[in-house]
Amino acid sequence: MGDLFTLPVLLGIIYSGIRFATPYLFAAIGETFSQRSGVLNLGVDGMMLMGAYSGFFVAVKTNNLWLGLLAAALTGGLMGLLMAVISVTFQATQGISGIGLHILGLGLSTLLFTTTMGGVGTIGGFPPVRIPLLGEIPYIGDIFFNHNILVYFAFLLVPVSNWILYKTTFGLQVRAVGQSPEAADTLGVSVKGIRYITVTLGGILAGIAGASISIALINVFQENITNGMGFIAVALVYFGAWRPTGVLFGSLLFSFVNALQQWVQLKGIPIPAGMAVMLPYILTIVVLAFSSRRISKPAALTKKFERGES
Repeated sequence: MGDLFTLPVLLGIIYSGIRFATPYLFAAIGETFSQRSGVLNLGVDGMMLMGAYSGFFVAVKTNNLWLGLLAAALTGGLMGLLMAVISVTFQATQGISGIGLHILGLGLSTLLFTTTMGGVGTIGGFPPVRIPLLGEIPYIGDIFFNHNILVYFAFLLVPVSNWILYKTTFGLQVRAVGQSPEAADTLGVSVKGIRYITVTLGGILAGIAGASISIALINVFQENITNGMGFIAVALVYFGAWRPTGVLFGSLLFSFVNALQQWVQLKGIPIPAGMAVMLPYILTIVVLAFSSRRISKPAALTKKFERGES
């Protein structure tokens, strides 16, 4: 156990934790916008899987990582749009709709990968980008300022999304629709329009989250590559009290736990491997149990809306 408390291992855990937070941040912040407008999207994991596949496929076929990232964003956006059609236009139960999209993404991504790529292995993903000057600081530079470009984008997304939600008219409309769609509608805000935008945006970010795994973090695609990360991203929205900064802290917490369990296995610490792998999911259950008691969700979350209804 003492091997975990050496300086190189602790620095490795921090570095890995920052990298692993990337898909959580993209997916959870996208889900934050969706839930803020009143739509619970449990299909995030399926969107991530399709984004991971499409990003990997296009990057391999074109040898262009940016085109792969664009393909992942478009794929996620289309699935987000589908979720919006089902839950906003057709007023289907959001939870069931989301689970259906998750199953669709899980099955379709595996089928497409098997039929279109077969035994393709790894790809050279986005390389680390060392920030000038800051990257030269001993220890700190390597940990915080020597990551691939998507890591920086994910962390930059936190202040940007915070500004959008709390400093712009659009953000005010999103929060109003999620809190009281009837009142927002009387003020001329298009409730369905806002929900379409936020759910589609959530899909785009979920697709990018998936691509951040397959072409930036582990540079490979395999069946169920997300391993339930999309559901953890949904839990992080609750943990973060529907605030981007809260989502950031939650993402770092979960990613550090994930990094810890990997280092436990790497160092051969005498803890059952199954127990180590379960740590992030155990933490998810604990967080949801406690966070549900201390925070209040958007009042209109999961509730249907039709103009003219009181």
